[in-house]
Amino acid sequence: MQKLLLLGDEAIAQGAIDSGLSGMFAYPGTPSTEITEYVQGSAEAKEKNIRSNWSANEKTAMEAALGMSYSGKRAMVGMKHVGLNVAADAFVNSAITGVNGGLIVVSADDPSMHSSQNEQDSRFYGKFAMMPILEPSNQQEAYEMTRYGFELSEKYQVPVLMRITTRLAHSRAGVARKEPLSQNELKLPKDRNQFVLLPAIARKRYSGLLSNQAAFEMESEKSEFNKYIDGEDKSMGIIACGLAYNYLVENFEDDKVPYPVLRLAQYPEPRDMIERMVKETDSIMVLEEGAPILEERLRGYIDEHLNIKGRMDGTLPRAGELNPNHVAVALGLEKPRENKVPEIVAGRPPELCAGCPHIDTYKALNEVLEDYGDGHVFSDIGCYTLGALDPYNAINSCVDMGASVTMAKGAADAGLHPAVTVIGDSTFTHSGMTGLLDAVIDESKVTIMILDNDTTAMTGGQSSSAKGRIESICEGIGVEPEHIRVIKPIKKHHEENVQIMREEMEYDGVSVIIPRRECIVALNKRMRAKHKNKKK
Repeated sequence: MQKLLLLGDEAIAQGAIDSGLSGMFAYPGTPSTEITEYVQGSAEAKEKNIRSNWSANEKTAMEAALGMSYSGKRAMVGMKHVGLNVAADAFVNSAITGVNGGLIVVSADDPSMHSSQNEQDSRFYGKFAMMPILEPSNQQEAYEMTRYGFELSEKYQVPVLMRITTRLAHSRAGVARKEPLSQNELKLPKDRNQFVLLPAIARKRYSGLLSNQAAFEMESEKSEFNKYIDGEDKSMGIIACGLAYNYLVENFEDDKVPYPVLRLAQYPEPRDMIERMVKETDSIMVLEEGAPILEERLRGYIDEHLNIKGRMDGTLPRAGELNPNHVAVALGLEKPRENKVPEIVAGRPPELCAGCPHIDTYKALNEVLEDYGDGHVFSDIGCYTLGALDPYNAINSCVDMGASVTMAKGAADAGLHPAVTVIGDSTFTHSGMTGLLDAVIDESKVTIMILDNDTTAMTGGQSSSAKGRIESICEGIGVEPEHIRVIKPIKKHHEENVQIMREEMEYDGVSVIIPRRECIVALNKRMRAKHKNKKK
C-alpha cells in the first residue's frame, strides 16, 4: 500500500477509514480537530459514505457514536482533553454498557496549555472507566493502533480510549497504509438489555467489566506496542510512556539506551514487565507526558524501598510538556540548556484580527459599562476571549464552555447589576442553551450577548450548529421576542448599538443581544473560493 506524509491526527483518521469506520463524531477542539477534518476531506470517506458532520458538543458526539456502535458499526469519537469532561457521563457509562460495533474515543491532551484552560491527563478517565487505553508514540503507531483498537473493542465489547498529546497530533511523519477493511454490516446486540442501565442490569454489566480487567492486563502483556528493551546498565530502568519514548532515545546515538527500557503504549500497565524491571534494576525512572499517573501507581504497589524517579520527586518538571532536554537533565547527561528568546524578537500576544466583528462589539460594550464600573462581564471560550487583553480589557471570566451564561445568572441572583454574558454562537449551542433556560425559569436579570460570526472561528472555521437558529432557539427557551435584539457590529452603527445595550441591561428580566457579522477570516476565505470558482 502507499505511504503518506501525515499529522498524528491524520494518521488516526486514515487508520480509522482503513479499518472499516462508519461514523466520525466530534466537536472541534485543538489539538484534536484535524482528525475529523481529514475524514471530511477524504475522497475515500465520501465514497464509503462515512458520516463526519460536526456534533453540537462532545457529549452528543459520544452518545451518537455509542448509538452507531449499538447498530454494529465501527465508530470513532474525537475531542480535546477538556471535551472529555463534557462527554464524561456517557463515556464512563459506555464502559458498563459495552459496545456492539467497535468504538474508539480519541482524546487529545494539551500539556503546557498551548490553547487550553488546563493540562489534565485523559488517562485518569480511562482508568476511572476501567477501559483499555492506547497511547501511541509516533504516527505509524497511531495508524496501526487504530485498527488494533477496533479489534480490541469488539473482542471484549468495550470502548477503547486512545490518548494523544499536542506534539504527536501536530507533527508529521511517513505512514505506511494497510489493506482497507470493509465496514461492518448492520447488526443489533444479541442481548437486547445490554444498553439498558437499570440498576439490576447495570450491576451485572459492571461485574462483567470488573471480571475483564485481568484480560485487559493480559492483552497489555502480549501487546506488540508494549516492548521490554534490555540494557547492560542495570543501575536504573526506564519506563517511557507514549511520546516520551522519543524524548528518551533522542539523547542517545543510534537510539541505543544503555538502561533497560519499557516502552509503554497500552494500559492497564503490564505488571509482569514492570516486575521484571523491578527485579533487574536498582531504581526506576518514569517518563510520561502529562500527570504522574503511572509513577503514582508504581509507588502504590512496588516495594517502598525501591527508588522511583519522575515528576513526583522533582527529577522531571511537574507541569508542562516534556522534551529531550528535560530527560537529558534527569539522566545527568548535561546541564539544562537555556532557551532564551533573542532580544530582537518582540513579544506578540494574540489579538483579534483586523476587521473582526468582536472589536466593534467590545467598543460599544465598554462605552455602556463606563456608567457601571468594572467586573460585570462573564465571557466564554472562543476568539472573543481575547477581549480580556489590551486594549479592550472587557471581560472578567473564562472558565469552561457555557459557564458565561450560568455565572452571569448566579451573579445576577446575588444582586450584581448589570450581569452580562459574552458567548459565541457555536459555544451557545454547545452548552449555553441550558443555562439560558435556567435564567428564564428564575427570571434572572441578565443580558446574554451571543456573538454570531457565522462559524466556529477559534478552531479554524468549522460549521456552527447555531447557524440560522439563534433567535428561534432563544424564543423557544422562553426569552420574550421583543428582548431578542440583533445588532450589526460595525463602526457606523456604534451609537445605535450602545443604545440597544443600555436598554437591555436595564430590562428587569432575561434579554438577548445578538451582534451578527461574519468572521473576517471566514469571509476572506469564502470570497477567495468564490473568485477561484469564477475563474474555472
